[in-house]
Amino acid sequence: MNKVLIKLYVPMIEQEYDLWIPLNKRIYSVIYLMAKAIYEFSDGYYKPNAPVLYDKLTAKPYDINLTVKESTIRNGSEIVLI
Repeated sequence: MNKVLIKLYVPMIEQEYDLWIPLNKRIYSVIYLMAKAIYEFSDGYYKPNAPVLYDKLTAKPYDINLTVKESTIRNGSEIVLI
């Protein structure tokens, strides 16, 4: 399987989403796609200046230059988009 299912928390709009993300994409491109999708889901309420992905358990940001596969993101990972 070339995708993982994550739980994405977006504190700015107090929402959470279950998303499938591709393993072969770099995290910076996944952040861009997530931010664009959340903007549309929220009818324009979510407008980040420089969105960052964090691991919810460790509160550490993900390295944007890694691919999802190279990172610690796995099925069921809980991630925060700020």
